[in-house]
Amino acid sequence: MLETTLTQPAKPAYCSKSLPQESEDEQKPVETVLRMPTQDELPCDDGVPMESQRHRLQIQLLIDSLQPWLAQQGSGYVGGNMFLYFSRQLFENPNFKGPNFFVVLGVPQVERKSWVVWQEEGSPDIVIELLSESTAAIDKGEKKTIYQDNLKVWEYYWFDPFNPEDFVGWKTNEKWVYQKKAFDAQNRLISGQLGLALVRWEGVFNGVKAIWLRWETLEGELLPTPEEYERQRAERLAAKLRALGINPDELG
Repeated sequence: MLETTLTQPAKPAYCSKSLPQESEDEQKPVETVLRMPTQDELPCDDGVPMESQRHRLQIQLLIDSLQPWLAQQGSGYVGGNMFLYFSRQLFENPNFKGPNFFVVLGVPQVERKSWVVWQEEGSPDIVIELLSESTAAIDKGEKKTIYQDNLKVWEYYWFDPFNPEDFVGWKTNEKWVYQKKAFDAQNRLISGQLGLALVRWEGVFNGVKAIWLRWETLEGELLPTPEEYERQRAERLAAKLRALGINPDELG
């Protein structure tokens, strides 16, 4: 679901399910139509649900923990399960709907309906796909080729939420060919673009106990979600009060 040539269609108030159509009076020869559609004119939802609750939660965990960290850096966009438009030739391809998770560095942190490469003048720096029985072959084949050859994504990872051993990372070399990343001594994959690590963490997130893919610093500190951050802050405050001889549980 990628771009087509349109001539000044009216912008919908919300993302559309289908592309706006030209009237006969508005149609022009293809070679004279230069303007490309924006995110307001392109579909950003196909109504297809996520593979499973765990897939949805995994995307949420990756986004919720990285967004505050990126905000501290001052720029950068994190997207999840949203359309990505980049190529006229692939416009009719129903298999490519964009990454499960991606990061673009050095761009404003504003809301977007979809990522439109020609509008943003840039493509993702990091992509993570969550494997499933229905998507694994595409994620490991066709999408890997698209990220390497078409979008020039610096780092590509895939992870199976129900089979955590299937966790692989790729990085580009000087010829823009993917090379497989090696795990470090802590069994992590390091993102050179972010200066962070991706680690498999066993724990409970939103009531589901599983092995989750998480971000952590190179020193081994997990990037907390906002809820985890608030809980940790409350625990630190309680510890300080107890050190002063005050029982925080007795405070109103």
